[in-house]
Amino acid sequence: MIKGIIFDIDGTLLDSMHIWGELGKRYLSFVGIEAKLGLAKILFPMSLDESSEYLKKEYNLPDSVERITEDTIKILEDFYRYEAKPKPGAVEFIKQMQDKYIPMAIATSGDRRILNTALERLGLSDCFATVLTCSDLKTNKRVPTIYLRAAELLGTKPEETAVFEDVLHAIKAAKSAGFITYAVEDNSSLQDREEIKETANYYLQDFTDPMLYK
Repeated sequence: MIKGIIFDIDGTLLDSMHIWGELGKRYLSFVGIEAKLGLAKILFPMSLDESSEYLKKEYNLPDSVERITEDTIKILEDFYRYEAKPKPGAVEFIKQMQDKYIPMAIATSGDRRILNTALERLGLSDCFATVLTCSDLKTNKRVPTIYLRAAELLGTKPEETAVFEDVLHAIKAAKSAGFITYAVEDNSSLQDREEIKETANYYLQDFTDPMLYK
């Protein structure tokens, strides 16, 4: 029986991963410059600061790296505040779990301030007992540290706690620690779909998937 739930946000609760592919292009459009082909692929694995350094050098931008990063964060904030949409059925599922008094937590690699704007807009801010970020714990999702800490705060054991994630390495990390893993399909992880299906305990198209309620 599941007694607690831990959710990732980007790509799991929110259909938001595409913003990371568009971010450089959006920033350059903001300053009146057309992005070169292939920019998204170059920037995707970089941190925000690394992306800013690359943009400054590649496009000969007059602003400092710090200012470019600040403006990029504003673009991200606007996206999460006004555009980021929940995965189908996600809001309804969370509300159902809240009605059943199942404690829930957020475990994310994203920025707490930015993501909170989306949770507030969707009316979900009061649904979670805790929100943890990898930067809070100085960790990443290739190891289960963030999930173990979230379960500790929820007061549940890994074997009675569900983890909802969209990327392969995070699902592997959670499962290695004994959590019940639910993989939520996302376009950004389709290249790993078969391995994700083999690894996760359950695989969902989204939160309307009948598998979720079996």
